[in-house]
This record gives sequence, C-alpha cells and structure tokens, in this order.
Amino acid sequence: MFSTLLTALRACVVTLVLTGLLYPLAVTGLAQLLFPGEANGSLVTDDRGRVVGSALIGQGFTRAEYFHPRPSAAGAGYDGAASSGSNLGPTSLKLKARAAAELERLRRENPEAPGPVPAELVTTSASGLDPHLSPEAARWQAARVARARGVAPERVLAVVDALVEGRTFGVLGEPRVNVLLLNLALDRRFGPGVGDGGPRPGRGVP
Repeated sequence: MFSTLLTALRACVVTLVLTGLLYPLAVTGLAQLLFPGEANGSLVTDDRGRVVGSALIGQGFTRAEYFHPRPSAAGAGYDGAASSGSNLGPTSLKLKARAAAELERLRRENPEAPGPVPAELVTTSASGLDPHLSPEAARWQAARVARARGVAPERVLAVVDALVEGRTFGVLGEPRVNVLLLNLALDRRFGPGVGDGGPRPGRGVP
C-alpha cells in the first residue's frame, strides 16, 4: 500500500511540475519571443510613448471630434473586468427604449450623416468591449468629426479608408476599423481634439 501511495505521489508531483510550471513557462516564453505585442495585451501608445489603451478593448469616446464606438453594457461601460452584453431580447421594452434614445442622440449629433443610422451604433456587442466598427459605421460619422475639427470630410474619410483592416486570413470576419487607432491617427494628422476627451494615458474611458 505504501508503494502504491508513493507511486501516486510521484505521478502527482511530475504532473504538477509539467503542467503547472514547465508548460506555462514554455508557452509564455514562446509568446514573448514570437508575439510580444499580443502577449502583453496589444497595448497602444501615443507619439510620446505613453500607453493610451489596448487595441483589443473599446473605449467610450464621446466628444464630437472623435469617432464613437458601439455602446457598451460591460459594467459601467467598456469595463475590461466586467465584459458582458446586455442580454436583452428582441421583445424587451428596455432594449427598445434604449435603442430609441440612442437613435435620437445619434441623429442629433450627426445631422449631416447620410442615410439611416448603422445598427451597430445602436446595439451593444456581446462582450461590451468591441474595439472595432465597420467601415460604413465609421464613414457615417465622418461629417461630424470633420465639422468639429474644421477640415474637409474627404480628409477624414481618407484617414478612415487608410485604416480599414481586411478579413483575417482573407476569409474570417468582416472588414473593420479600430476606433482607438483611428482617433489616434486623427490627432496625428490634424492635431489633438479640442478639450478633454481624447486618448490619454491610463484611461480606459476617455
């Protein structure tokens, strides 16, 4: 019986060392070697080298001179520690009221925008942290951004088009634009936005 217990104990120790120590160290080391940016959170820095967010987590931009992301139901909004959708179904009166309020706000803030409001600007993502918009949803906001920055809409649209990401491996997902990277590109091209509300160090929700 003692020998059986000793064998089981040795197997437990070996398994613990292999799966709990050596394997995580090996995977972490390979990730740091092959994909250092992704392994460290895909952090985004500004021109001064300051971290202003992650390319994987949306931020709550609200000022007119910046592109706005999708609404968020993650915690108080865009909370990386509380990733969640609203879980409201299509028959929910609360969802209907919230969508109506979003539509009214978007139309009020974007009077020059062409066509109907893109659905993704009214609905939250499943995670509440989606950092991307479709190119169409970004272009829909371009007139407002251009007006707030005092530049021609064509110049803002050119920035959007330059940052459109294609499908992953050419087949997965849809074309998209990262909102944080887009707003940083606007600041680099046209100067920082007016007032307080742009990408800033240590801020998850500017």
